[in-house]
Amino acid sequence: MIHPNRNGSLLNKVVLVLNTNYAPLMICTARRAICLKYLEKVDILETYKQQVHSPSITLSLPSIVKLKDFVHYNSMNVVMSRKNIMIRDKHTCQYCGSKFSSMTIDHIIPKERGGSDNWDNLVTACQQCNKQKGNLTLDEAKMPLKRLPRKPNRIHYFQQFINHDQTAWRPYLFMESF
Repeated sequence: MIHPNRNGSLLNKVVLVLNTNYAPLMICTARRAICLKYLEKVDILETYKQQVHSPSITLSLPSIVKLKDFVHYNSMNVVMSRKNIMIRDKHTCQYCGSKFSSMTIDHIIPKERGGSDNWDNLVTACQQCNKQKGNLTLDEAKMPLKRLPRKPNRIHYFQQFINHDQTAWRPYLFMESF
């Protein structure tokens, strides 16, 4: 999975990919969606206002595409990774709320005290808070969390990509009716 458009390129904008039954399947880049369209593997359901141009064609940038062939994929799990923990926590320190420092991953219950590597025990922390907390528990460090960590499912993961450009995604992600 990819992170929302960071470098400004239109071809890196996020595109919601739906299975043939309209179930959300994944997120890809607009570049990948355009390739899938020209390989006749997807239909474009929604587009952004922007267009991309080649010497011979102008195409509205895809926002939502639907696969033409059904993919058997039933998992609602999101892979636990540093990147996905950062996305879940919105690149925000879960102790002080900072977004401007370089971020680390902190174990709420330190590993040396039996803490494990799982969604409920890992949070995004700025380096200063991570250093301040050290090997202490939340109570010992007197550092409450801004938000309790939870294991996200794929729908919650996709919902994080929605901003003013992705309002058309909302019905497909169970955020409003069609």
